[in-house]
Amino acid sequence: MMNNRDIIKKAADLLEQPLPLLEEQALLDYVRSFLTKAAEFTSAYRKHGSPLYLFDKQTLLERVQQFRDAFKLFLSDFHIYYAVKSNNHPLLAASLVECGQGLEVSSGLELELALNCGCRDILFSGPGKTTAELDRVISHPTDITVLMDGFGELERLEQAASRHHRQVRAGVRLTTDEHGLWRKFGIPLTDLKSFMDQAQKHSHVNFSGLQFHTSWNRTPEAQVAFIERLGQTLQTLPLKHLNAIRFLDIGGGYWPSRGEWLQPAGTPAGRLRQVLQPELQQAVRHYKLEAKPIKEFARKISRALTDYIFSQVQCRVYAEPGRWLNNDAMHLLLTVVDKKTDDLVITDAGTNIIGWERFESDFAQIIN
Repeated sequence: MMNNRDIIKKAADLLEQPLPLLEEQALLDYVRSFLTKAAEFTSAYRKHGSPLYLFDKQTLLERVQQFRDAFKLFLSDFHIYYAVKSNNHPLLAASLVECGQGLEVSSGLELELALNCGCRDILFSGPGKTTAELDRVISHPTDITVLMDGFGELERLEQAASRHHRQVRAGVRLTTDEHGLWRKFGIPLTDLKSFMDQAQKHSHVNFSGLQFHTSWNRTPEAQVAFIERLGQTLQTLPLKHLNAIRFLDIGGGYWPSRGEWLQPAGTPAGRLRQVLQPELQQAVRHYKLEAKPIKEFARKISRALTDYIFSQVQCRVYAEPGRWLNNDAMHLLLTVVDKKTDDLVITDAGTNIIGWERFESDFAQIIN
């Protein structure tokens, strides 16, 4: 445990630590890409008013193609499931279903959205699935794979399927952090054998795969590290369990290749300054944390799968990209309704239409 002197020294070091500034040219190029569409945006405003969501279907489908092509270079049996929670607008989901992608949902409402979009390849994940939601799964046994979150959910899923005299396809989520807050998701690797032992006793649950998820990945290192740990665990499983694994879902969390653009308050030093001097107006600077291209993710993850998984299990590979696909495909059109000062205006919408105060830390480009 650190004493006060150690804490002060670490804080001082943090304040001195340089952060990469966002290049002006990168920002200008981004802004120009929207200014070329100014007439299109103003036309949408005249027709529909504001605030308005602007959905760019072509860009969304281009991102799907880029993501798929990157992984298909290395993996022949690879499948995309769009993470609906990253943006649950029905137009996005329907457009992805139209071009043959699956959907990953994590609530009953998202499940209904997926079914209403005509999706016939759904992953249902997340803890706390209700009995009513599991009953809904049973009514679509060929369309939905349940990613079970623990032993209790295994029992409840068996009971629901048994009541309806049907079989349901399922896998289990593996937690990537057994000691932190994320242990609320899934089961630890040390419990995998006993979970599969239990699953194979249930005649109505067709256990067929594994899933894990690491988030906020600007590089593939966290995913690669967990794949290696998973490979070590697979070495301890009996052959009957290995033969049952038909898919491995490597989750989402892929950061868009533009990188992470931050306000000062989004940086460690900026947060510290806010605590020490909340009245201080920090300088207007924007920072960029680099993100690896998706081809780099695909190359390193595929190599890890070859090294640690495929020598023991031959299975399909799933991925759950969310913001990597939708980040450049949805925009917000707002109107200024009041100008208070030269640097302060009020618009007809704000953080209420994205759901949280994200832009106090992230740098979002407001283009006039």
